[in-house]
Amino acid sequence: MAVVVDCRGGCLSRTPGRSRGPPQDAAAASAGRGGGRLTRTERLAVLVHRLCARPGALWSLRELADGTGAARSTVSEDLAVVRRGLEFVGGGRLEGVPGPTGGVRFLPALTGSRLQQTVRSLAEALAKPDRVLPGGFLFMTDVLFSPEWSRLIGECFAGAFAGARPDVVVTVETKGIPIALMTARAMGVPMVLLRRDARLTEGPSVSISYVSGSAQRIQRMSVPRRSLTPGARALVVDDFMKGGGTARGMVELLAEVGAHPVAIGVVVATAQPAGKRVADFRSLLILDQGTEEGRPMRLRVASWIKEPAEAPVRPAALEPVRRNRRGPGAAEAVVGAESASDPGQPVR
Repeated sequence: MAVVVDCRGGCLSRTPGRSRGPPQDAAAASAGRGGGRLTRTERLAVLVHRLCARPGALWSLRELADGTGAARSTVSEDLAVVRRGLEFVGGGRLEGVPGPTGGVRFLPALTGSRLQQTVRSLAEALAKPDRVLPGGFLFMTDVLFSPEWSRLIGECFAGAFAGARPDVVVTVETKGIPIALMTARAMGVPMVLLRRDARLTEGPSVSISYVSGSAQRIQRMSVPRRSLTPGARALVVDDFMKGGGTARGMVELLAEVGAHPVAIGVVVATAQPAGKRVADFRSLLILDQGTEEGRPMRLRVASWIKEPAEAPVRPAALEPVRRNRRGPGAAEAVVGAESASDPGQPVR
């Protein structure tokens, strides 16, 4: 029987035949058949599969050793190998939690050179003249709803906002859903969806009216009361920011239900207007204004990403919006400026 392990998909399939009920991993299946110990190579494959299949889940050494025939001390040595491998490829990190109820968890995140390469590739995929829409917007639906791109964008945000320690990732329907879901998966937290209109099937909801930053229209936004608990730390994620009105509406709605927005991440932010309706946010790309349909545009990688690859990885600081900047290059300085602000503090 062949066993196929897919870390990115977090699944394990067995051929031939179809399994009944939850799939077993290789170690559990071997233990159930009374098999012997796994080799170290097999153990490493099992560990990587278990950690990748459930990002953010806390595993004890006993759980990781289950079915491998190895002692917990041996599994601890194996984890050191896995950690070094993850550091080498820049695909995430293993986080140890001390104490009797502690363990280890895998947090997929793109940092350093892999983050830079991914965002540059994203810019190339989006930087086509036929993607420019009237009003200075950008067609991104096909990229955002691509399983591979949404996963990569989610891991970019997971790395950028790891220091914020959110309890939940929040977005508003609809184009922000894929990237918010992948961000939540990478960080091991739930995703909460804010709707334009309340749904009877979701029970009592809290709704607010807000002013759209781009269209300057009054719109509505709602969230079911059961979706968020008071005091929850929320990472706000969206696909595009022009005036910042939608992001501001999400921040205000979260405040209404007692949640604390700790960071805001967007895929693309326009350089103008420089004064957004939110004071702190971080974008992956910057779209220069002044573009029209069919004319060349400029997509730039945000300056906070342009750090040397050898720089130590640290929690990303939120970026302040400076409303009085003037002159060429001011937009990039606004969106990409470093800040000493604490990403764990509520967004203003």
